[in-house]
Amino acid sequence: MTDRRTVFFISDGTGLTAESLGHSLLSQFEGLAFRQVRIPFVDSPGKVEECIAQIRGARALDGVRPVVISTLVNPEVAARLREADALILDFFATFIAPLEAEFHARSSHAIGKSRKVATSLDYTNRIDAVNFTLAHDDGVSNVDLDQADIILVGVSRSGKTPTSLYLALQFGVRAANFPLIPEDFERKKLPDDLAHHREKLFGLSISPERLHRIREARRPNSTYSSPANCRYEIDAAQRMMTREGIQWLDSSTRSIEELSTAIMQMAKLERPSY
Repeated sequence: MTDRRTVFFISDGTGLTAESLGHSLLSQFEGLAFRQVRIPFVDSPGKVEECIAQIRGARALDGVRPVVISTLVNPEVAARLREADALILDFFATFIAPLEAEFHARSSHAIGKSRKVATSLDYTNRIDAVNFTLAHDDGVSNVDLDQADIILVGVSRSGKTPTSLYLALQFGVRAANFPLIPEDFERKKLPDDLAHHREKLFGLSISPERLHRIREARRPNSTYSSPANCRYEIDAAQRMMTREGIQWLDSSTRSIEELSTAIMQMAKLERPSY
């Protein structure tokens, strides 16, 4: 027997909902090692049998039964999965029945309903937001900044690009981002293009140690990645953001999901998540 447990996220859709819910649960068990397997589009008897075979293989490999987190809608497919030698956490079975009782109504048990909630306009807006964010990544363009919902600033490699993309993908937010560079610190002022959109500016900072590790992997043994330069840039950026009245967050130990949610709250933006 090993200390590792295999966890399967099984769904008739993409499996992202099962995985997201599962990660929230697994994060409560520090010190345990998990091998995580997502199996999407399990929508037929043949596919569920393939899942059971994989579960059986993981049981033999680990010496302990796997955990299965399922969002299968089809009751027959879900019932067959429950026969597998695993701890089955069936989110639909757990939550649909109480909701039916509360609403005095039967659910449709139709596959793919969650993917149809967003209208075509929602989808178009999200794609437009991603395109806008890509076109305004890392200060590449200052065109149409008035159309941005949020403009992230911070030193290079502080997490601006992944956070911007997550905001666009998950919330349909038009997020531009600009690096704060040594020339800005020497002038002791924001670039003119940013100063015109002060109400949309939000900052990201990071610990010098974390920034050094990230930059060292990108440009080893360079002035750019040196601990002294990292400390200087971070200190100068934080002083500039404070002086300019820009709210900022420390990305050192926060995930892009946490950063994005916090920025949405700070900006008082309300968007559906997708």
